[in-house]
Amino acid sequence: MKNIIGIIASGIEMKNTICEMFSKEVKSGEILIDLLDEDRIEFQGRLLEEKGAKVIIGRSGGYVHTLDVVDVPVVNLEMTTVDILRSIKKAKLSKKRIVLFLSDVDFFDLAEWTNLVGNETIVERFDHAREICELVKKYKSKKDQFIIVGGGIPCSYADQFGIENIFINASKESIRLGVNYANKLIKDLHEQKYKEEMLKNVLDGVKDGIISIDRFGNVVTANKKALEIFGSGEENVSQSELSSHLKNLNLSGDREYKGNIVKQKNHTLVFNKTPIVVEDDVNGYIYTFQDITQIQKLEKKIRWELNKKGLGAKFKFEDIITVSSNMKCTIDKAKKISKYDDTVMIYGESGTGKEMFAQSIHNSSPRKNAPFVAVNCAALTESLLESELFGYEEGAFTGARKGGKPGLFELAHNGTIFLDEINSISSNLQSKLLRVIEEKEIMRVGSDYIIPLDVRIISASNESLKEMVSDERFRNDLFYRLNTLEIKIPPLRERKKDIIPLFNFYLNDNLEEETAEKLDEKSTKILNDWHWPGNVRELKNTVRRYMIFGEIDISENIVNDETIKDENRGSIDLKEMNKNLEKEIINKLIDSGLNKTQIAANLGISRTALWKKMQNN
Repeated sequence: MKNIIGIIASGIEMKNTICEMFSKEVKSGEILIDLLDEDRIEFQGRLLEEKGAKVIIGRSGGYVHTLDVVDVPVVNLEMTTVDILRSIKKAKLSKKRIVLFLSDVDFFDLAEWTNLVGNETIVERFDHAREICELVKKYKSKKDQFIIVGGGIPCSYADQFGIENIFINASKESIRLGVNYANKLIKDLHEQKYKEEMLKNVLDGVKDGIISIDRFGNVVTANKKALEIFGSGEENVSQSELSSHLKNLNLSGDREYKGNIVKQKNHTLVFNKTPIVVEDDVNGYIYTFQDITQIQKLEKKIRWELNKKGLGAKFKFEDIITVSSNMKCTIDKAKKISKYDDTVMIYGESGTGKEMFAQSIHNSSPRKNAPFVAVNCAALTESLLESELFGYEEGAFTGARKGGKPGLFELAHNGTIFLDEINSISSNLQSKLLRVIEEKEIMRVGSDYIIPLDVRIISASNESLKEMVSDERFRNDLFYRLNTLEIKIPPLRERKKDIIPLFNFYLNDNLEEETAEKLDEKSTKILNDWHWPGNVRELKNTVRRYMIFGEIDISENIVNDETIKDENRGSIDLKEMNKNLEKEIINKLIDSGLNKTQIAANLGISRTALWKKMQNN
């Protein structure tokens, strides 16, 4: 874009001088020249502006009548004393009395130059073009006695009335200085606009509302976010309205504020007020406003981005393979449950797909776009589980990570946390978990501040919590908090119709890796007759062995089954036998006077494992 200068030339001589001095700029259109015309003087500046002039240069009347009608800077090409004296010198040759026409903005002190111009010179001053005609007309009847010296308009009227006149032409030096000043002004304006635009973009790019006021409380700047906050999304909020909003928030006075909370319509804001100090004087204030809702959204996004690996739920109800009516009923029930935000307890044997159901519920719920965090409560010791669930501060314990660590509840904020094998947590953790559910807040290990939470809790257990409550191994109040909605996943042996479809599904899912033979009638019978103590997980392992060896091999799983069935003798519950044996051994060691540490050492297990066995027994 060209940096165009517009010039209103007072006469043809001035125009010719400019064309001679700046021929290159005139030809390229960087300088536009319009000859002063008294009939359209009020429009000449506006026309130059419309043609792209960034600065307009005028002289005497041309400057005065352009100043208030354009939105660009107007430079006064001043009549210098030398210019005036030179013209007066020419006029004196006429032997007539001199009338000097000057605008109010032209500086010339006639008294200082009386010795050169004489006492007979008259000065006529004007502040508008409308006055000039009448002032010149006064000398029409005495045109033989007077000669007019002035700018373009006075000389033009003098010509109309037949009065001799001398045009005060601008010197080349004056013209050069005026054009150079105009170029510098354009450059400065460009830099100023650049800085203003950059500041505006910076302020509008900030997510905080920012308002600055002067010492009198008038709004100087307000960014886009501030206008959204105080104008309900509208950007045409007046400065007086913003000032009124600030007064309503009781932010006036000389106090400095940090981290105060105020209410504004539907916004809850944290604001700061900082004085603008210039040379030890307060010249105004800067207010910054943070929308707490936006802060929470940003916090959620940061949590998700930093911890998104492993925090997503990949399974949906459509991924559950079933043709059995009881399983379909269970899925329908889970779908209904997913629409509500209550706690859910999922019961099911090992390998039935409890986490798959939990993920499906999450992905079908209003929280589907938020984190899904799963933790196996039985896989961690009590202290480690506590720090993982609730997080910890730096230095909370030996080995604590520098900077601390957010807990799984924090990472699941606005989403879902899945507590698998909830039946294994200690009574100490049960009470802490109960508090989290009731208060909807957590406190990190080693911290002294509360973190509010919005988390849906889904729990799972392979043991009846009601029985555990009866045996006083699980808190009654926690049970009812976790068991608002309940799902029982049927084991594979109770949905026999799903065995072959599941087998084929997992088989086809792996066929790309290796070639496997299709099931024959004998293999199908073996699969259907087996009672699947390991459920779907055991079935997947069987599929893998079938692909490798080409036959159904499930006999080796018998030794790992909790129940060995014998057609002649019924069944033998090995788990119950082991529990009774453990109980008898532990009781004998206690009776012998050993403490828990010594008993754990003798059994080759940890104190935590011993505690669990004593609780279960």
